[in-house]
Amino acid sequence: MSAPLFREMAVVGVGLIGGSLALAAKKAGLVGRVVGLDSDGAHREMVLASGMVDRVSDGLTGELSAADLVVLAVPVAEMAGLLPDVARWANGTCLVTDVGSVKGPILAAGDAAFPDGRFVAGHPIAGRERSGPAAARADLFEETNWIVTPSTRTDPRALERVAALWRGVGASVVAMEPAWHDEVFAAVSHLPHLVAYALMDAVLAMPRGEERLKFSAGGLRDFARVAASHPRMWRDIFLMNRDQILKVLTTYREALEGLEAAIRGGDGDALMARLSRARLAREEITHRS
Repeated sequence: MSAPLFREMAVVGVGLIGGSLALAAKKAGLVGRVVGLDSDGAHREMVLASGMVDRVSDGLTGELSAADLVVLAVPVAEMAGLLPDVARWANGTCLVTDVGSVKGPILAAGDAAFPDGRFVAGHPIAGRERSGPAAARADLFEETNWIVTPSTRTDPRALERVAALWRGVGASVVAMEPAWHDEVFAAVSHLPHLVAYALMDAVLAMPRGEERLKFSAGGLRDFARVAASHPRMWRDIFLMNRDQILKVLTTYREALEGLEAAIRGGDGDALMARLSRARLAREEITHRS
């Protein structure tokens, strides 16, 4: 690019996602400078020493006046509370976006803080079970989707500039209605994490549970991989998207009960039908990937 898309990008929360965006945007020449804002002193030292950001701070005050883009990459429970502060300290043309995996409440808070439409609600579909800036990667967003959930208030020009940033780091832009986004990701992202945590909890609760875990092989290890994700982050997601998660949990419980009934009744045909349908769906996911 002959000139950066944004002169200065402020990333609030320089962890896995925020740090990866900083690395990717700098590598692609999409931003001139990156300011990292993080309450964790160790994170601040790490991202500055690594060159991930050009300067760091532990607060918003006085740090957003030169930014033309602010990216909120903190836990979802903190985002709504931060938005009025960002509106207070950012200049009047600065665009604001987020990376939260629950969109309805955050979009409402963003529209309230930026009634002129400068808030663009987004969700990059990328991540790892590791967290923090040490896990950040410049290629994290390549060949992934960035979901945008605009409201009637979102300024189309703001949306296009933020979308250009995500395209520039390798993602495809997909627009979704916010309520549908939260319903979809309750099923395909939030539920798998919840089930992985529950499975580990269930094994530990069994007699000699820790001893059983010593004999786990690929099945348990691969299935429960996401249970290594940060508990605080997922606690906040589960609570913020509570209604949709409770709906999909009901459906999941019914699926477990169907399998239990087939096993209890010795119904091999019913069991085979359920397993085959699941296997075909899993193969379709692999094929699309």
